[in-house]
Amino acid sequence: MIVVGAGVIGLSCAIRLAEGGYDVAVFARDLPLETTSSVAAAIWYPYLSAPEDRVAGWSRTSYEEFAKLAEIEPSVQLRHGREFLTGRTPDPRWADVLPDLTRVGSPPEGFVDGWSFTAPVLDMPAYLPALVKRLEQAGGTLTRAALSALPTGADLVVNCTGLGARLTAGDPTVTPVRGQVMTVEPCGLTEWLLADRSPTELTYVVPREHDVVVGGTSQPGDWNLAVDPSTSAAILERAAELVPQLRKAKIIRQRVGLRPARPTIRCELVRTRTGEPVIHCYGHGGSGVTLSWGCADEVFELVQGL
Repeated sequence: MIVVGAGVIGLSCAIRLAEGGYDVAVFARDLPLETTSSVAAAIWYPYLSAPEDRVAGWSRTSYEEFAKLAEIEPSVQLRHGREFLTGRTPDPRWADVLPDLTRVGSPPEGFVDGWSFTAPVLDMPAYLPALVKRLEQAGGTLTRAALSALPTGADLVVNCTGLGARLTAGDPTVTPVRGQVMTVEPCGLTEWLLADRSPTELTYVVPREHDVVVGGTSQPGDWNLAVDPSTSAAILERAAELVPQLRKAKIIRQRVGLRPARPTIRCELVRTRTGEPVIHCYGHGGSGVTLSWGCADEVFELVQGL
């Protein structure tokens, strides 16, 4: 069978299938470190994704998987952190998976609520190559290929092309949500922070082993992959208000990723006009990492049901 797409969803699905005994070949226009997944700050957090009930289940599965991986895979760490909120907010739907969700007593100025919890944090430039290695160890392959050059005759196609599903599935409901981020040198931070003041101006600070990811933006319908210097300055200013040591941190890199948003995530088995099975798994918005293993399990179950 072939899996199309080598972001975190495609690779996770391919690994589940290969480790489950299937013959799997991954084909992708963009190799893993060229995908939106590689730009992600990659903290486990269900963001920009629906439907809520399925997202909660997929998130739970992934959290449990990452907690296991954190014991053996250096690019996955469990880190404590806090989220500040501008409005009174009930516990999130996915709170039951968290072992230590606690309300924050006195949030900073401009925020009225908040909570702290432990979440998996992934260093994507290291995690994605680790996934490729795991896929290859299970007998799978990864090949760069244009859409027009995909092999024909596979007994099953799993479509994990993210934003590319506009073409691969002819689905115009998948649209970009632009995210701009930067990485800065470590400045003694160990805990992550989320503190969005508005739906488009995000603030997150996510320490990883060798750097800190600072973001961000959420700009629906914006295809621009160029870094905007004024946006970078605004991101850093928002973050430094809450984490002052960022003001002196040296910027390492600035990047833009286009989240593949969709009104609801598509994870289903369909058949072509001629009866061939195709499994679609795309539209994960800002939650590809968070939902990756949950969706991979569902794809595996769909294949087993054939």
